[in-house]
Amino acid sequence: MKLRFLGGVCEGGLAFRCLRSNICLGVNVMGAKMADAVRLCCAECGQMNRVPLARLASGPKCGVCGAALLDGRVMELDAAVHDKMIGGAARGDDLPLIVDYWAAWCGPCRMMAPEFAKAAREMAPGIRFAKLDTEAHQAVAQRAGIRGIPALILYHRGREVARLSGARPAADIVAFVRSHVGAQTGPGVG
Repeated sequence: MKLRFLGGVCEGGLAFRCLRSNICLGVNVMGAKMADAVRLCCAECGQMNRVPLARLASGPKCGVCGAALLDGRVMELDAAVHDKMIGGAARGDDLPLIVDYWAAWCGPCRMMAPEFAKAAREMAPGIRFAKLDTEAHQAVAQRAGIRGIPALILYHRGREVARLSGARPAADIVAFVRSHVGAQTGPGVG
């Protein structure tokens, strides 16, 4: 499903309003604020955390384990945390999440890893970046329909928004994310 900005609202009911140059707030199709806080799943312990929008850029931490929730780094997921962030009862995170499905033996995956990390730093804190080892978590890869790696899947509130296959430079990853969640994501836009 490809979403485009149309007057501040994306087709398909998913839209973003930027609070600052790199912090975007989800809005419903009528343009009203969804909440004054967002839900973020901790990649370390799997706990869901509510973070006030005003504190997204100040390095929020998990209320249970103290791990950083939005530090611009790529999170490594296990099966349980992946499932909680993507779907689960809470329908996942409130911020968009892009997951790199990879394996250690895959040359293109290893080649793309620094580019994926560069894109994560550029788009933080408005977009979360994570990776999942498909060799260690084959059941998750099968459920996600991964047929080749590296594969990138962009999720929002538990729903797949778009996918991209193959090793890509950071600029292509950033362009892919922006094309699906709105042109106003990331620093330097305004």
